[in-house]
Amino acid sequence: MSNKRILLVGAGLSGAVIARKLAEAGHSAVVLDERAHIAGNCFTERDSDTGVMVHVYGPHIFHTDDEPVWDYVNRFQTFMPYVNRVKTTSGGRVFLLPINLHTINQFFGKTLRPDEAREFIASLADTSIGEPKTFEEQALKFVGRDLYEAFLKGYTVKQWGCEPSQLPASILKRLPVRFNYDDNYFFHRFQGMPENGYTEMVERILNHERIEVRLGTRFTRPDAASFDHVFYSGPLDGYFDFELGRLGYRTLDFDRFSYNGDYQGCAVMNYGDLDIPYTRITEHKHFSPWETHEKSICYREYSRACGPSDIPYYPVRMADEKALLERYVELARTQQNVTFVGRLGTYRYLDMDVTIREALDTGDAYINALQGKGALGAFFVNP
Repeated sequence: MSNKRILLVGAGLSGAVIARKLAEAGHSAVVLDERAHIAGNCFTERDSDTGVMVHVYGPHIFHTDDEPVWDYVNRFQTFMPYVNRVKTTSGGRVFLLPINLHTINQFFGKTLRPDEAREFIASLADTSIGEPKTFEEQALKFVGRDLYEAFLKGYTVKQWGCEPSQLPASILKRLPVRFNYDDNYFFHRFQGMPENGYTEMVERILNHERIEVRLGTRFTRPDAASFDHVFYSGPLDGYFDFELGRLGYRTLDFDRFSYNGDYQGCAVMNYGDLDIPYTRITEHKHFSPWETHEKSICYREYSRACGPSDIPYYPVRMADEKALLERYVELARTQQNVTFVGRLGTYRYLDMDVTIREALDTGDAYINALQGKGALGAFFVNP
């Protein structure tokens, strides 16, 4: 298998992990990113005034059931224990999320046991809804109107910019209530935060003699001609200069402020009431509970439609976008020696562990293809 010259567009998790996989297999990798830093949206840096490790593009919490992926990230950075315990302010009171037995008892002023709570919530559910088709129907069928309006409706309207009755039921993937006092936001076996931030982790992944990183460098399609293969993690529609139209995204605005002390006593405080314009406040020193800081850095987080000059965060994937996505996927399949990867390249919302898993598997698929074992087309995972 001869040495190949590979171009990775994007120095986030997808580009870095694939570059490392191919470099360790003996290939040469050039990683481009138009930003002035590596690590994409999981970029972290210490605030010079407070010493707090700040998640510059919003908080990223690593959680997974994929043990090989957990071992992989710990190869490049020590992950410290961290449990995501989210709070929400609704109607002037603070509650625990996800909705659990404590939330139910507090909200309704009861002292229910698990079986009693299960029966009580069932009595509130809208049994007239058969197979839920929308987010709203999904919520009403399982938790009833009171909990839906207190904890789900307002937050969802602000996050997605439309009524929950316009969103598919699939967004609310599982029963949004627990009948115990478990307030760990995630179910996964492994959960933690990198001791010195995600930027250092990605820097170590990219630290290989066969990897060259070029920052502040914009990719153009003619650049691909001098490489054997391109792995593209930028926006799928952007690769084609939006010739078919723009795919829909939500973006985030952050109102960053400092505080002398502890501002809210937790890492994440959601705000479900519609009269509060932001969706949540994050206090970044609480994402590193092993550290001690007198001062604090906080973000008020606002969600809105993504414009041409904004950073895309969440793919909308409504009916119109899915139709346009299909056209872009077909166009992508006509390209030679280009594979689209990651959240933007495949127009899917991906957690970090899934991004890394797909990057590792994509790298393996390319190596296998060079050895005549299968083929790697425009997508390793069909968008």
